[in-house]
Amino acid sequence: MPTNVLMPALSPTMEKGTLSKWNIKEGDTVSAGDVIAEIETDKATMEVEAADEGTVGKIVVPEGTEDVAVNSVIAVLLGEDESKEDIKDAPEPPAAPEPEAKPEAKASESKPEPKPAPAPQPAAKQEAPKASSGEGRIFASPLARRLAEQAGIPLSSLQGSGPHGRIIKHDVETAKEQGVPSKAAAKGAAPAAAEAAIPTDMPYEEVKLSSMRRTIAKRLEESKRTIPHFYLTVDVEIDKLLALRKQIKATSDEYNVSVNDFIIKACAMALKKKPAANVQFAGDKLLQFKRSDISVAVAIDGGLITPVIRGAESKSLNDISTEMRELAAKARDGKLKPEEFQGGSFSISNLGMYGIKHFDAVINPPQAGILAVGKGEQRAVVKNGAVAIATVMTITLSCDHRAIDGAVGAEFLQVVKGFLEEPLTMLI
Repeated sequence: MPTNVLMPALSPTMEKGTLSKWNIKEGDTVSAGDVIAEIETDKATMEVEAADEGTVGKIVVPEGTEDVAVNSVIAVLLGEDESKEDIKDAPEPPAAPEPEAKPEAKASESKPEPKPAPAPQPAAKQEAPKASSGEGRIFASPLARRLAEQAGIPLSSLQGSGPHGRIIKHDVETAKEQGVPSKAAAKGAAPAAAEAAIPTDMPYEEVKLSSMRRTIAKRLEESKRTIPHFYLTVDVEIDKLLALRKQIKATSDEYNVSVNDFIIKACAMALKKKPAANVQFAGDKLLQFKRSDISVAVAIDGGLITPVIRGAESKSLNDISTEMRELAAKARDGKLKPEEFQGGSFSISNLGMYGIKHFDAVINPPQAGILAVGKGEQRAVVKNGAVAIATVMTITLSCDHRAIDGAVGAEFLQVVKGFLEEPLTMLI
């Protein structure tokens, strides 16, 4: 019998994702292990391999469909001697949940005259209504619903061209090109306000938010709204660090330690020395970690991701450097495994390579701290009453005040500063 291909769970917390691309089409033959699709989660775009062999009999969920639930059927494979006749009962693409209609707005689908609302019947026994009829349930793909909502176009004004009159992405885009009135215009809202927000002489392009971008927006909005941030800033002289780094690199071509690797090591050792800063707020308790798992922000196309160096306090600078380069490369290629970016007890965000001198980073929940690192630059400093030149780097600690008090954060930052200014102490 035909084999259903299910939406995979690519992480323990994944509930839905975007089917961003099919690498197969109906009629193709696939073998176990073939990459058949790309799934976009809230963290990365990941490849999906076929678990069975067979012929692609039906693509159930079109590419580009968002919010596809885990374990829902996305395609059907046919075995030997099977044909499409065997999958005539394959499920249609899942429709987004509909808001409950008012009783007086419901009508019998079998007769045109208005009648009292009948008792609800199973969807499988109902005849699919015309998508643009404006009465009863409107059938539309999740992507079409989202695009119509963003454009302010009522679904009832659209004529569906999909199966059984279903509204699809093409219908919404066609309506936008033809200038179908938006919901605001239909309600008589003054268009002047919208025109003032987006000048008519200002060309622009709407960029659809990826699952990652939506998740970043949601989590950081939650962070700033629910976490009471406070910030601590110090300047760090890094001339000794730069000299030690140069010495290490000269020892062997295998050693390519970066300034950021020193910072990861310093934070990990400082968390070990000041465990009161290695915590997370958990409602009626604090979680205090015994290991320093450092999340490091890596910029990728469409957002950022934070691969984790686990147990960094016990790893050598060279081990941290090697592991960080491998994780960053995998992050940019979208090949990080969930266990490589989930978790972490503390974060580091370094914008120094972009010439940024100072910034305040937003805490990555549920963590309680993140260190923002600026660029190292030569500055005038006063030493023993005389002006001297030193290479100085500004670092700023963002703390969750529910879990970390000011004194604890200050003590932690002083330890980090001490390790960075006397880097040999990290190697003892």
